[in-house]
Amino acid sequence: MATLKELFKKATGKAADTEEQLAVSGSNRKYYRLQNKEISLIGVVGTSVEENIAFIEMSKHFESKGLPIPKFIIQSDDNLLYLQEDLGDLVLFDYLRKARLTRVYSTEEKEILRKIMNLLAKFQVKGAEDFDFSVCYPQPEFNKRSVLWDLNYFKYCFLKATGLDFQESQLEDDFESFASALLEAPCDSFMYRDFQSRNVMLKDGKPYFIDYQGGKKGPIYYDVASFLWQARAQYGSELREELLQAYLESLRQYKTVDETEFRKFLNEFVLFRLIQVLGAYGFRGYFEKKPHFLQSIPFALENLREILGSGDLDSAPYPYLLQVLRDMTELKQFKEVDMDKPLVVTVYSFSYKKGIPNDDSGNGGGYVFDCRAINNPGKYERFSSLTGLDEPVIRFLEEDGEMPKFLDLAFELVDSSVKRYMDRKFTNLMVSFGCTGGQHRSVYAAQKMAKHINEKFGVKVNLIHREQNMGQQLSERRNTDNTD
Repeated sequence: MATLKELFKKATGKAADTEEQLAVSGSNRKYYRLQNKEISLIGVVGTSVEENIAFIEMSKHFESKGLPIPKFIIQSDDNLLYLQEDLGDLVLFDYLRKARLTRVYSTEEKEILRKIMNLLAKFQVKGAEDFDFSVCYPQPEFNKRSVLWDLNYFKYCFLKATGLDFQESQLEDDFESFASALLEAPCDSFMYRDFQSRNVMLKDGKPYFIDYQGGKKGPIYYDVASFLWQARAQYGSELREELLQAYLESLRQYKTVDETEFRKFLNEFVLFRLIQVLGAYGFRGYFEKKPHFLQSIPFALENLREILGSGDLDSAPYPYLLQVLRDMTELKQFKEVDMDKPLVVTVYSFSYKKGIPNDDSGNGGGYVFDCRAINNPGKYERFSSLTGLDEPVIRFLEEDGEMPKFLDLAFELVDSSVKRYMDRKFTNLMVSFGCTGGQHRSVYAAQKMAKHINEKFGVKVNLIHREQNMGQQLSERRNTDNTD
């Protein structure tokens, strides 16, 4: 079996000096950056030959149409590995972080977003021209079966996990009606399927589209809904409408658009997309225990409340589905909290190799503690398969006294901030512990800090061991003495 380095040499005629694995969140594929002094390429290791072939054929076709994608370079004989152009590290989602938190978008940021919406229309139309959709995986086109897959994915991976009581047969009837309504939309374009800000990269100020291997023949509305109603993007209704108009202006260059009909179908596809992502968040978060997806659920529910409350779907032929969704958003665990919110402390463990965790609360307050100066259990083979939650590692860290002294100092610093934040009615504080691999020292320290804060101050603590894909919520405690 070929290696990525062998492909690199075959494609460039020169050896790669380094091969660095890149962090990804929601994919089974593994990505690597291969470099020498002159060339940098991205290597991909996929687990599905069919999916890889779909991506490769799409890439070749899109490049022939002049669409903004990473240039495909070479694939292995077994189609499990391939190389593509390296576009750098700037993802649109990260580029917009400050704007997303402040809800204030600069002229430059708005222009980038308008450019992306213009390109989306071109991508959908030109991407479908002369393309052999039979290579698409797992389905060549948007059809009733794929719609029902997504609706049932939501039912089993999210809705049932909420504990909401509902009539399953009645809901299935409305699933059928909803699918039929969606299939009334023209199905003649390239449907990206997962078009959102994490799948757009920026290089030299220009947007490039990535991760389109799940695309198929389908209606134009789904991708518009995916991008403008992305759970954590938080564009707001005014900017969303501005971007929608930019998209329609571009789309009219390729086809006649009845805006009334367009908006009717768009509302239904917004609902469908929100249902689909909640299913994905449920599976990735509740079952695979990936905290990033659980953190996205409140944002998706906020968008769902908005579309359900708009009145645009009130006459839709699937009233029971709409009622179930309304009931779901009103569940106690999903209730919108009032403005007098209590303090929530988020505690992370992480690997410095993968970067310091982002604070998406908008507050930016808190601490990052570096545990790398503490004696490292990771140096010893007997601890290699264990984490800072396992008893042998705990004993190792506590016996020589370094970690307890370190934490006593950290407790003193954090305690003063927690008390001040509570007094001033602040709502978010973040505390992170980093070490080399995010497995031993940082995990132990974060676990101890979370328990300490929760027991001493009674506040809710969200504990996230990022590199271990583990999360825990320590609930708010009443009548807690938080004095020294």
